[in-house]
Amino acid sequence: MPEELPFTALLNHIFGGAANALLEALHLAHNPRAPITNFVAMQILVVGLLLVVFLLVRARLSVENPGGLQHIFEGLQDFVTGQSREIIGPHSEEFTPFLVALGVFILTCNLLGLVPAFESPTAVPSVPLGCALVAFFYYHAQGIKRQGPLNYAKHFGGPMIWLAPLMIPIEIISHLARVLSLTIRLFANMFAGDMVTLVFFSLVPIGIPVIFLGLHMAVSLLQAYIFVLLTTVYLAGAVAEEH
Repeated sequence: MPEELPFTALLNHIFGGAANALLEALHLAHNPRAPITNFVAMQILVVGLLLVVFLLVRARLSVENPGGLQHIFEGLQDFVTGQSREIIGPHSEEFTPFLVALGVFILTCNLLGLVPAFESPTAVPSVPLGCALVAFFYYHAQGIKRQGPLNYAKHFGGPMIWLAPLMIPIEIISHLARVLSLTIRLFANMFAGDMVTLVFFSLVPIGIPVIFLGLHMAVSLLQAYIFVLLTTVYLAGAVAEEH
């Protein structure tokens, strides 16, 4: 069992009983002494931090005198909106809240491992898989919403009806492979980044690890961007009027 982080221990101390009861009711395997795992605790922490930040931004919104946080989030929104408009086309603004929330959550999870006594939840396969599944169901739901169930289903049949028996299995495998691709790409990069940083901190605790901390930050930002970019591309294919 991995070493229990201080924040995880605190959550288990407060909510361990309720977590045990819930997991037993769902018949899920767990450790009765520590039912809340590190990666679950880190996600709870990330959600709590983001809620606080979003509430601060919301409370200080100003047209005449915008603050630093407002500038950051406005810039992020403009960037995502501009990118989705180029990839998806007009009326892509409706997807901006989801894409921004997804990107900010992944980026915060990635960067959390840089803080002592914490770890990146995205370095555990379950978290990237969860994000990939959310993106998977979201773009399919938007495709069905935009085109209707029947027209969206035709997308899987190919351009000619006689190709449908061949194209449908290929399309299904292709879409499932997207989940695998998103998961492995994010998990592998964050796991490797955490391991490299940990190794160099154990070998040379002063000086050299700073370089790898900077590299870890760059990888964290890049992986969050790639995840959002690929989700935007999948959305473009799902909501396109012509296939």
